[in-house]
Amino acid sequence: MSARQLVLRQRAELLRALCCGGSSEGLESVLDLLLSWGMLFWEDYQNVRVPGRTPCANTRVLLDLVYTKGDETCRLLLAAFKQVLPEAQRAGLSFGNCQTADIENTRDDTKELHGTAIQTLQTDRPGLVRRLRDRIEGALEVLLHTGSFTPSDCDEVHLPLYTPSQQARRLLDQVRSKGEPAAKVLLQYFQQTEDHPSPSIQEAPPKGTVLYHKCLSYQKKLRSTVSAQSHFLSTYGGTSSLSLEDIYTEVQLELAQGGSEAQPQTGALGLEDVVGLVGTLNQEADTVLVSGEAGSGKSTLLQRLHLLWARGAALHDFFLLFPFSCRRLSSEQRELSLRELLFLHCCWPDGDQDRIFQFILDHPHLILFTFDGLDELMQSFSDSEQRHCCPTQCAPVPTLLFNLLQGSLMKGVRKVVTSRPEAVGPTLKRYLRKELLLKGFSPGGIDCFVRKHHRDPTVATRVLESLRSNTALLGLCHIPVFCWIVSKCYKELLGCGEGEASPQTITDVYLMILQHFFQRRASQRNTMGIGWVQEHQDTALHLGQLAMEGLGASCYVFTGTELQKCAVTEEDICMGFLIRSKDLSSSTNCKHYEFLHITMQCFFAALYIVLNNNLDRSTIPKLFQLQDRQPQPGFHRMCLGHCLIQQEGALKEANTAAETPNLQITATFVSGLLSQRHRSLLLLSCPGPTLDRKSKQVVTCLSKGMQKHFKSIPRPVEGEKKSMHAMPGFVWLIKCIHEMQDSRIARDTMAKLEVEHLKLTYCNIGPVECTALAYVLQHLRNPVGLQLDYNYVGDVGVEQLLPCLHVCHSVYLRHNNISDEGIRKLIEKGIQCERFQKIALFNNKLTDACTECFAHLLKMKQNFLSLRLGNNNITAAGAGQLAEGLRFNRSLQFLGLWGNKIGDKGAEAIANALKDSQTLVWLSLVDNGVGSAGACALAPLIRNSTLEELWLTKNCITRTGVECLILALESNTSVKAVWLRGNELSPEEVEEMTQREPRLTF
Repeated sequence: MSARQLVLRQRAELLRALCCGGSSEGLESVLDLLLSWGMLFWEDYQNVRVPGRTPCANTRVLLDLVYTKGDETCRLLLAAFKQVLPEAQRAGLSFGNCQTADIENTRDDTKELHGTAIQTLQTDRPGLVRRLRDRIEGALEVLLHTGSFTPSDCDEVHLPLYTPSQQARRLLDQVRSKGEPAAKVLLQYFQQTEDHPSPSIQEAPPKGTVLYHKCLSYQKKLRSTVSAQSHFLSTYGGTSSLSLEDIYTEVQLELAQGGSEAQPQTGALGLEDVVGLVGTLNQEADTVLVSGEAGSGKSTLLQRLHLLWARGAALHDFFLLFPFSCRRLSSEQRELSLRELLFLHCCWPDGDQDRIFQFILDHPHLILFTFDGLDELMQSFSDSEQRHCCPTQCAPVPTLLFNLLQGSLMKGVRKVVTSRPEAVGPTLKRYLRKELLLKGFSPGGIDCFVRKHHRDPTVATRVLESLRSNTALLGLCHIPVFCWIVSKCYKELLGCGEGEASPQTITDVYLMILQHFFQRRASQRNTMGIGWVQEHQDTALHLGQLAMEGLGASCYVFTGTELQKCAVTEEDICMGFLIRSKDLSSSTNCKHYEFLHITMQCFFAALYIVLNNNLDRSTIPKLFQLQDRQPQPGFHRMCLGHCLIQQEGALKEANTAAETPNLQITATFVSGLLSQRHRSLLLLSCPGPTLDRKSKQVVTCLSKGMQKHFKSIPRPVEGEKKSMHAMPGFVWLIKCIHEMQDSRIARDTMAKLEVEHLKLTYCNIGPVECTALAYVLQHLRNPVGLQLDYNYVGDVGVEQLLPCLHVCHSVYLRHNNISDEGIRKLIEKGIQCERFQKIALFNNKLTDACTECFAHLLKMKQNFLSLRLGNNNITAAGAGQLAEGLRFNRSLQFLGLWGNKIGDKGAEAIANALKDSQTLVWLSLVDNGVGSAGACALAPLIRNSTLEELWLTKNCITRTGVECLILALESNTSVKAVWLRGNELSPEEVEEMTQREPRLTF
């Protein structure tokens, strides 16, 4: 296929690959190369790179322009794309037969033809951009001194919205506009700096110098400080001094970029990959976002990184690491300079502060900043935020932070930020280098954590056996904070057989930790009876009021005065739910306290709502209506709804900053506490009629909330199924219904849902959410297609979904980290479900081991319609196993094996099994290493009267194979298309065969 055809056919893919990060750097790098190779004139460049036009629009103009210039220009465009795009973004693109030697020859020819200084700037442009990035100031100084530039020219290059590479390009463009003399001055400057190179910014100070010893001494002190801060688990382990080294367990990390395109199947991501090159989308950006739900292990992961750096065991490229807590930064009322921010909040140098700070400014690529808990910062980020570029000028801390993350301040310093997903809006996401998602523990991680927590192997084994016998609890333990609670409360867990129900919900787990802490204190005096909540009601109300007021003000750290206001006593503190805040307590003269974990603060706030008999009746409705409130102009980002604050005995609305996710967690706990399962526990503390009233309020709120979602379902387009795409609050309401554990509520709710397709893609669905979904959806009256693509269901989540499989006619689980074990359990259940007819498992972790299960499914279910297993790890052996089932099936219409490795042998097995099929409509073997032998084996399928489409794109089929397909097509008029793009055919062969058989698509 010609380069021109490749550009035309891959236009959408090329556009997406170059623009997916939102940065113009990729486009500008391609333009640099095309200019240097002489494929673009200067006028072409100016027509493509129009200021104010989006990178996507400029890229479209480039693709149009290159296409009109012919095959040679298209060939070099593809070569430029191949050189510029990261490996992950090159996947799936075809770059033709462009050779590096050809490009170099083109470049040499161009150099020979151009002899002026301006022409040299153009032919050497890519290299000059790289060299200029670190020499902008020196080049401008020389150009200004020689009169080539005016101060306004320098200001235009210096605009803070430009990255270093963009500044370099603007400087080169300005020099060109000034003419030959200015170009000669710049080239002379380059020659002089090459003869007398300045120290690389990647290098530390020269050994033996005074600055070297000063920086080394500061690094040693900083390492010592960071090591001391990171030695013990800083979050929920605060009461037991858990050593991070002893308890740390790897969590699942995943690249955030998804979309409809397949991601390359790489190995598991590790800690070093957080700051490594893997997954980079915007090379000009410096900020890496690690996002995850509450309790997923964000702070612990960052703490582990800190400890490894402090010990010299990781992050060797970074000379200095500065860790920041956004929770602590939120309490900083003063305006600070960058220098004060670094030294006051991290580590103060013993001397020569000026020289050490200058070293930091001069060597940004040797510095790493980490910011933990961006979602706890009470400040929104927007494009209207004040730009702050001066490292010595004071500014409010949120302004400093935004400009650091955005890159206006300390460009080149790598920053790692943790946050909950919903807290980072599109404004900040534009400045991300990449985003990683934290998915909690894998099943193996749960096992590892429990064994680390219990040194006695017998106890650890008993706890794990108890978890495996309770799949709902096992699903909860996928979240590290829940796994810690279960491990902590192992005595209560193992004692559940004595007449008590085993924990099923998040509320059950938190009541268990509540009982554990109260029991620990009670055991010092006497044992607790059935009224253990009543016995400690005062403590629950004191801590509950503190928690509630804190959530209303987005406050997570409390002073002694705030504790006193809520009547929190020393005995309440000794219960262990509050721990000393080390950061703030050490930097001030007074003690500061915080809850063990943010979810613990939410739980106590829920207890306060349930146990407080004097609470305003509107509290619960307001709590559940929060997701409907819109932020008012001038409010902070966190103020997504009016918060609930207790003032002088009356609950009032207040325009203070409140975090909707935390209030949703609180509402979830309120639902669980007011379930009938916990009524007897709370009756001694709260009158029955009051509990009944509050419980009815919750049920009413859940019903109204679900009705709002159901009413938003659009009317189906004629010929399509009625479908519902879940809005953000839908899954939360489902979880609240599950917490109440009342099948009547679930049944009444689902009776009002009338759809044929329920779409929950990109909804952060994990095992916990799967448990809730299955509990509620099993009560649907009519079968539904359940689409859960691009979540993190995993094997544990698949097991949680089984109770609702009987109401699903289709299940879509693309990109969900599911292995053969999860599929084995799904198939075992699916065979028993009459309505179950379709499954899609694109881009998971399936191997040949799962194909035997699918073969059994196909043999047993003669009403099964669609099987899609694309982009997994199925080989010819797996295809052979699958063929055994296909041979006996009389119903399958769609079979997708895109992106596997079945080869000719696998294609032959599939073809032989399907040769007598009277139902097959669509077959895809794209990108499977199928050659002409496989194509010839598939040709008889075309003679099948039912087949409409055969996809063989991106294989290695030659003319011989295509001739077999053409011959088969001569006797079939029902086949609509045979797709053959990206095979081993010359442009002339493609042209000839297209004319012979127009149904062939190349």
